[in-house]
Amino acid sequence: MNSKHTLTWFVIAVALFAFIFTYHYFERPAAPASLEILPGLRLASVTSVQVIPNDAPEISAVRTNNEWILTQPVFYPAQKVAIEGLAGELQKLKAAYPPINTGGKQDADSEYGFKTPTTIVVQSGDDRREILVGNRTPPGDQVFLRVVGSDGVYVTDAGWLKFIPQSANDWRDVSLAGSVEDYGSIVLTNGTKIIELHSDPTNHLWEMTRPLAARANSDYIVKALQQLQTARVSQFVTDNSNADMTAFGLQPADLDLWLGNGSNFVTGVHFGKNSTNDSTLVYAKREGWNAIVTTPKQPLAPWYGTVNDFRDPYLFELTAPVMEIDMIGPGTNHYVLQRVDANTWTIPGEKFPVDPGSVQYLIQALAGLHISEFVKDVVTPADLPGYGLAQPRRQIILRSATGDTNAVMADLLFSDVSTNGVFVKRTDEDFIYAISAEDYGKLPEGGGWQFRQHYIWNFSETNIAEITIRQNGKMIRIIHNGPNQWSPANGSQGIINAPAVEEVAHDLGNLYSDAWMGYGPTTPTGFGIKPDGLSITLTLKDGESYTVDFGAVLPGANTTYAAVTLDGERWVFLFPPGLYQMVASYLVIPVNVP
Repeated sequence: MNSKHTLTWFVIAVALFAFIFTYHYFERPAAPASLEILPGLRLASVTSVQVIPNDAPEISAVRTNNEWILTQPVFYPAQKVAIEGLAGELQKLKAAYPPINTGGKQDADSEYGFKTPTTIVVQSGDDRREILVGNRTPPGDQVFLRVVGSDGVYVTDAGWLKFIPQSANDWRDVSLAGSVEDYGSIVLTNGTKIIELHSDPTNHLWEMTRPLAARANSDYIVKALQQLQTARVSQFVTDNSNADMTAFGLQPADLDLWLGNGSNFVTGVHFGKNSTNDSTLVYAKREGWNAIVTTPKQPLAPWYGTVNDFRDPYLFELTAPVMEIDMIGPGTNHYVLQRVDANTWTIPGEKFPVDPGSVQYLIQALAGLHISEFVKDVVTPADLPGYGLAQPRRQIILRSATGDTNAVMADLLFSDVSTNGVFVKRTDEDFIYAISAEDYGKLPEGGGWQFRQHYIWNFSETNIAEITIRQNGKMIRIIHNGPNQWSPANGSQGIINAPAVEEVAHDLGNLYSDAWMGYGPTTPTGFGIKPDGLSITLTLKDGESYTVDFGAVLPGANTTYAAVTLDGERWVFLFPPGLYQMVASYLVIPVNVP
């Protein structure tokens, strides 16, 4: 036959096939929108799903108590999302066209791919649905289906095919411990130590019961549980029930984890040695299942910690608002801070107002006292003198109710500062801890006067009539003539920078203490405050006057000590650095003034 004629007949045959296929499949009327392939199938009632690929072992899973378990080809926890993803797609599966009638057609199974199909069986109680998945249509975006027990061949969009597993591993649960959020009990063994932890159902704080009864590091444990929940299987190594556990470091294991509630531990995971192919992975095995897997070691790092890693690193944790702070020592100092309302505190027996910010700073400093060392776990009274705690330097008691000795939140005993820091003991525990000298230094050493309100006085510069400056036996008076108008009084000399003086006068009218340094009937000694030192008096238009006396300048701090008289007593404080620079620039007497 002429090759040219052969090519012509071949082209005609291809065109004819294309016409027949297009007419047969694409010129058919569209299927009604309600044409469900599996009418009545509902995801919520599905109890098992079975997938039989045409060239691979059967994959089966059953649902029990809303959890899925693989039963073929291995017995193992299954991925709920993956299985219900397929079942959900089957539930909403619809035909693209009315079913094709294959009656009397020769070799229809071969044409549509049903001689070697993938079979899917969905069971809902006694209702069994079996689907045969055949070939894709020539364009590839649709697929032929047959429902066993029904006539005809369906055509559906092929997008749902991605939900069909290719192997059992596609449906295996790759988490190691499942959801751990609701577990309140943990037992772990790493090395030779057994550590047992329990969560208080009321405040959700963790406690250690083995190897000793102690407060636990709740933040550390919660983080460790969160990381455990993210741990995933990297590879399923073997499902052989007779596998040599010692070869994988799983008998005994490097780390055993048991999780549950109370004494009922429902989940166990064992971790062995590093993978032979990747040192960042370890072998692992879930209790009750044969599979040995590998998993990244990094998310498990907290569980390899020491006993002390699981102990609370702070002296106490606030679980309620502090209503009273009993400060005993050092020396004869003893005062009590009591909360009046949300933002008001008082010290019984003292007439000055208490600064709430300073009290809040104290509470935060106490709550932030970090244990630098767990010094001794079994302490008897005979041990206390050796740590300076038989007669502690100071004692601080926090209570959740004012005046209620039974409402103690924390009762802390502190030693003197040593080279090891400061030893601390809670009166309700047998342990001795150490904290750093730096942390201890955040606590006030003096009396309750340190908590005085930091604002000293408050008035507007518009009410100031004059400013009197005294220094080294000399005096200058500056008269306030109006806004930004200042001039030397008769007999006073000097150049006045009126806008600058106005600004300093404004800040002096709102004077506050950076920190209180001491107080008493007379000016406390040791702060460089002398009769001929710098002294500034603000006289108001109503004749009332306010005086601040300046003392020694602190090296490198750009500020000074100062003293004022409040309620008939002398109070020494740290002058605000920025304001002091303004005073030193505009309200001092120059050396050349006679």
